[in-house]
Amino acid sequence: MSRASMTRRAALKLGAGVSAAYLTTSGMVTAQGLDKVSYQTNWRAQGEHGGFYLAVTNGIYRKYGIDADIRMGGPQQNPTQLLIGGRVDIIMSNSFEAIHYVRENMPFLCIGAIFQKDPQVIICHPGVGNDSFEALKGKTILVGAGGRSGYWPFLRARFGYTDEQVRPYTFNMAPFLADKNICQQGFVSSEPFAIQQQSGVAPLAHLIADAGFANYNTTFNTSRKMVDERTDAVQRFITASLEGWAEYLKGGPNVEAANKAIMRDNPDMDIAKITYAAKVMNERGIVLSGDALTLGIGAMTDARWETFYTQMRDVGVFPPGLDYKKAYDLRFINKGVGKA
Repeated sequence: MSRASMTRRAALKLGAGVSAAYLTTSGMVTAQGLDKVSYQTNWRAQGEHGGFYLAVTNGIYRKYGIDADIRMGGPQQNPTQLLIGGRVDIIMSNSFEAIHYVRENMPFLCIGAIFQKDPQVIICHPGVGNDSFEALKGKTILVGAGGRSGYWPFLRARFGYTDEQVRPYTFNMAPFLADKNICQQGFVSSEPFAIQQQSGVAPLAHLIADAGFANYNTTFNTSRKMVDERTDAVQRFITASLEGWAEYLKGGPNVEAANKAIMRDNPDMDIAKITYAAKVMNERGIVLSGDALTLGIGAMTDARWETFYTQMRDVGVFPPGLDYKKAYDLRFINKGVGKA
């Protein structure tokens, strides 16, 4: 999954996104008196977006006076371009993009992070000696273009890997399934499930974040204009989103409407995939770990941003002397929402 995003079909079709103006637990309602905020996701509807869907279907956004327009992503569109072009208020992104804004002197920034752990993994076959990151030195690893410019420089420096062991990943799992000596990139909540379904064997999934990779993911990236001119609406949108995630991660009957909305928006999604994603997010601490355990869901800290910038600067991804603190704002998060 490259997690780019695609244009939302006009609101004629709810299946292209879900809005609090159209879908709540009480049915059809108007958006009168609500502040409209649009949020562009980075891929098609899936369990990894469950907290946003729940905040719509269970009326949390409306409780906070927000008409949330959650726009489904896909392969044909770039959320950052939509943000820069003023076509969306907030996008789902990551720390990399936020620091790139600073590098390019662009008036955008990150104001919260749902995923404390980047969900990217290196997937390997079990039982062939690939049981740790250290063991992968010299082994063939399939990595896409995004990974080669993102986490790969970190792994290369951290574990002594070389570029010679990398082969292109084309988002086709056939080469991996055919050769037990090959490893490949993936998302912890997605490809391992598909591989197990096809092969009958659960693969190893080495979470890059557990090796110290400090990138935040599933973030709220927005414009400085939005933050400065619509501060109150932004705060209410963020708080409602965090409450949606807190409720979604608990599972049970309260998530059923959200899961149905996900499957309606993305017919390729089914309840088994969604349930697996939620299970893995909980088991691996994707949302609730680290600072989020004490500061709440969505947490970010100065120390974590410094660590990430330093990691990427030291491997040549970011230039030295960059004022990385311009990449983020902590005022909307760290308020204890959903903390363990």
